[in-house]
Amino acid sequence: MGFESAAAPPAFLVVKSPSGGESRLTLERLPFRIGRQADNELILRDSRASRRHAQILAENGQYVLEDLKSAYGVFVNGQKVDRVKLRTSDRIEFGFPDSYRVVFTMGLAPAASQKPLPPEIAGGSSLSKLRAMLEVARALQSSLSTDDVLATVVDAALTVTGCERGFLLLRNADDLEIRMARSGGGPLPAEDLRVPTRLLLRALNMRKEFLSMNFDPEAGGPEHTVADLELRSVVCVPLVRVRTGTGRETVDFDPADDTVGLLYMDSRLRSADLSSGGRELLTTLAIEASTVLENARLLEQEWERQRMRQELRIAREIQESLLPRQLPATGWFRATASSAPSEQVGGDYLDIRQMHQFCWSAISADISGKGVGAALLASLLQGMFLAAPFTCLSMEEMMFRVNRFLNERTGGERYATLFFCSVESSGAVCWVNAGHPPPLIVRVSGALECLGATGVPLGMLEESAYPIEHALLRPGDKIVIYSDGLTEARNTAGEFFGPKRLRETALALASASCTEMHTAILGTLDAFTQAAPQYDDISLAVVEYHEE
Repeated sequence: MGFESAAAPPAFLVVKSPSGGESRLTLERLPFRIGRQADNELILRDSRASRRHAQILAENGQYVLEDLKSAYGVFVNGQKVDRVKLRTSDRIEFGFPDSYRVVFTMGLAPAASQKPLPPEIAGGSSLSKLRAMLEVARALQSSLSTDDVLATVVDAALTVTGCERGFLLLRNADDLEIRMARSGGGPLPAEDLRVPTRLLLRALNMRKEFLSMNFDPEAGGPEHTVADLELRSVVCVPLVRVRTGTGRETVDFDPADDTVGLLYMDSRLRSADLSSGGRELLTTLAIEASTVLENARLLEQEWERQRMRQELRIAREIQESLLPRQLPATGWFRATASSAPSEQVGGDYLDIRQMHQFCWSAISADISGKGVGAALLASLLQGMFLAAPFTCLSMEEMMFRVNRFLNERTGGERYATLFFCSVESSGAVCWVNAGHPPPLIVRVSGALECLGATGVPLGMLEESAYPIEHALLRPGDKIVIYSDGLTEARNTAGEFFGPKRLRETALALASASCTEMHTAILGTLDAFTQAAPQYDDISLAVVEYHEE
């Protein structure tokens, strides 16, 4: 046999708004929903509140408060709750400072507290206010122009308050600039404000709620008369920055940092309507304006990010096109090479090209820094070395001129490590190493030689010498050229790949082809890093000498 739950006794809430107003709401309709959305029984005019923040239910003759998975949570008597039975005098808060406070009371609200609606809300003007709010809602849904929506918000604020003029001002460094100026008849010139914006900004930084302005006539200056500043009924509402994070962190409200601007309205003919209903509507308009401005800011940021991604994609395609497309796989000189930037574009420069029928060259450079700046300098270096065959300069003179050029252009703040070698059909090798990781000569016999630095990085010092060194390759010998991104690659434990692993892998394939050695080194690197993110470009080239 079923039993119905006992009916809950009458109850009401005493609601104190952030502006200091107090009202009593009887729990007549259940569930009694609380949140930012307009169809809630208790509407929280606060951008930090969730659309559906909480609700009150009746169960077994008692009232139960539930948190509806809100961002900031629900607190009863200072304790965060998910679901709790309410008792008389329980104090309900919504997880953020300086907002609504609610006291739950069992019983009927005192008759004296049941104040009738003001005539401007209950009478004919309520229709105009409703119409103005509907216009704002329509603009939010359909308008593609931020200015159109803001103009509609200002017009609605004028209707709600009965003021003659309205201005929407936004922070700009240490001042406010007028974004929108309106009157009942349409747009106004910005100059019509005739109130020093520095005074508005000062008041905005000092307060965060409704501002009732009392200007000092002497502060206005000669262009602002006493009549301009004294004979106005003024209402100002701050535009509070809409938070777009998780909302679970608790932070203190700082008017100077957490407000993006101000909604200013004034009137000469009559006092502004700041009845409780007008305050609620005005707060809603301020929230909507702040939301529109934040959405516009986020949209502009997204457009900028997309533009940057597109430009970086193009830059990467150009940079990849500068890498050697085809490398010799037969004949006396053979090579395999690859370069992988850690970001969209990289600062490594790798090139292998034929100087003439009996000579090939290999260049590997690493520009200090990362990103676009490093990529531009890498492309500049490539252009200089591409022109080398036409200048008829010796390798030593070429290095000297490149060093001076980089130093003059960057003042020593940007530099490049570089290894440059030429391999002739006789097996003779000429090489120079400007602070680059030492390439390895892997002899087919199993011996190993390191080609250490012969000078400091290019561009570091104004006058530097780069003496040329010589070596001789035997058939089957290989040169392994790499950037420090390879040996400094890390695994998930933070360990470096290191030169030792590189040498061991190369020696294990001393008799293999350059392609097999290149593939093996990268395979060993991948197995070591286990897909851990890398923060430097990785370049690797293996060149191999054979008899003609």
